Amino acid sequence: MSSQQTSLYIKIEKNSMVKDRHVKLSDVARMTGTDEAMIRQLKQMKIYSFPQKTKKTEYVQVMTSLKIFEMIQAQYPNVDITNEGEADFVIEYEPALQPSQTAEYAKTAVLCVLVFFGAAFTIMAFNNDISVTELFQKLYYQVMGKESTGITELEICYSIGLPVGVIIFFNHFGNSKITNDPTPIQVEMRKYEKDVDDTYIANCGRGGKTIDVD
Repeated sequence: MSSQQTSLYIKIEKNSMVKDRHVKLSDVARMTGTDEAMIRQLKQMKIYSFPQKTKKTEYVQVMTSLKIFEMIQAQYPNVDITNEGEADFVIEYEPALQPSQTAEYAKTAVLCVLVFFGAAFTIMAFNNDISVTELFQKLYYQVMGKESTGITELEICYSIGLPVGVIIFFNHFGNSKITNDPTPIQVEMRKYEKDVDDTYIANCGRGGKTIDVD
């Protein structure tokens, strides 16, 4: 135990995924300070252990940074802690189970089929709702001065432009990205993850399940 006043800067992430049910401080936080030996020991400090046999719904635990500070000061009472991270944070435990490759391929195939037919239905419903066929016929007659045969330059360009526009908008094709900017799906997923974490924290707080100081 150190008797000299030391400084510790700690940054706790809002959500941390762990593979080991015994959670160490280094799994959820980044630290720096004036005492390197202290930091090395703190990184190995166990802050929580998930039950060995538990329901999948209990693989999530919410803690507060105050509880972490209490644990640290129990070992190093003279440390001056500066919090650069979250006040409340979520720990998610994911057991190291190897999923079946067949099951993963089956899930991917089903998802692809659902997305394909769902997108096709949406596009057809949209085109039917705004009467794209009639619109193209009227536009073709106004420009060309004759009736449309049903398959003209308008329909061809529309059919090509639709998938190209989707690819450009979503900034993603296969494993490649057009630009380095996050795709709209990535942005929405991060927003969703943030909302989920906030909900976990709020629910645990109201239910009294948050690990906090007394």
